[in-house]
Amino acid sequence: MKRLEGKRVAITGPRKSEELSKIVQNMGGIALVRPAQGTVFLDEPELGGGISEWIRLKPEWSILTTGMGLEALINTAQEMELSEAFMEAIARSNIAARGYKTVNALKKRGLAPLVRDDDGSTEGLIRQLEEHDFAGKNVIVQLHGDPAPRLVSWLEERGASVRTILPYKHIAPPEEQLEQLLGDILERRVDAVTFTSGPQVRFLIRHAAEGGKEEALRASFEHEVVAVAVGKVTAQSIHEEGIARVVAPKEERMGSMMVELAKYYAASRNENEPGTEDGEQEVPL
Repeated sequence: MKRLEGKRVAITGPRKSEELSKIVQNMGGIALVRPAQGTVFLDEPELGGGISEWIRLKPEWSILTTGMGLEALINTAQEMELSEAFMEAIARSNIAARGYKTVNALKKRGLAPLVRDDDGSTEGLIRQLEEHDFAGKNVIVQLHGDPAPRLVSWLEERGASVRTILPYKHIAPPEEQLEQLLGDILERRVDAVTFTSGPQVRFLIRHAAEGGKEEALRASFEHEVVAVAVGKVTAQSIHEEGIARVVAPKEERMGSMMVELAKYYAASRNENEPGTEDGEQEVPL
C-alpha cells in the first residue's frame, strides 16, 4: 500500500506548495494547501542602501543565511546596475553560509564558502565560526526573514562590527486563512500539518491565542494531528511553541519530510497491530 494512503495533510508553506502537494499525492495522501505565512520582498530603495554599503565597506566577512535572500540581493543589485561590484565585494570577503540552498546559490556563481554550518542551523553555523577571529572585523549578515539576535550578539561579543540586511520578511497571511487551518486542526479535518519555517507555527499559535483556542490547538497536536517539520531548525521552533510531538527528517528535504511522516504512521500501525509489517516501497519524489 502507499504509505500515506487516505491521510489528509495540510501544507502551510506558501513556497513550493504545488511540489509538496504532488509528493503527498504520489504517496497516496490528500494534500490541502493552507498557507500560514506570507513573504514580502523589500523593494529596491530599501535594499539599495544595504547593497551600496556592502560594496563601500568591503567587509572582511559576508555571512549568508538563505539562498532565496542571496538571490533577492543579486537581483536587486542587477536592477541597480551594481551586480558586478556587489559580487566582487562578496567574493573578496570570507564567506560563511547557512544551509545547503545558500551553498548551492553560491556555487552557481562560482563561489564557495570558507565556513558553512554543520547541521543547517544558525547554531551549527556559530559552531563552525568559533575557530575564526572576528576582533575588529567588519561583518555583514544577510538575514532570513527574521532577526538573528543570537548570531549578531555572538559576533559582537567577539569584537566584530556587524551590519545586517533583510532582503525579505515573513508576515502573517490573511486571518481567514489561519482560521481555516485552525478549524481543520481542531475539528480533525486533517491528519497532519507540515511546517517549513518557524514563523508558520508562530503565526498559527498567535491566531489561536487571540481566539482563546491556544491550549486546544496544542492538545490537538499532542493527541490527534501530527506536526511535521521540514528539518531540525523548524522542529526546534515548533518545540519552542510548546508542541512536544514533532516528526522531522534528519536531512532538510521536503521529500524526506513526507517519508518520515509515512514511517511514523507505519510504526503506529505496527504498534496497534502486532505481527504486521509495513512493506518497503519506492516513493516517487
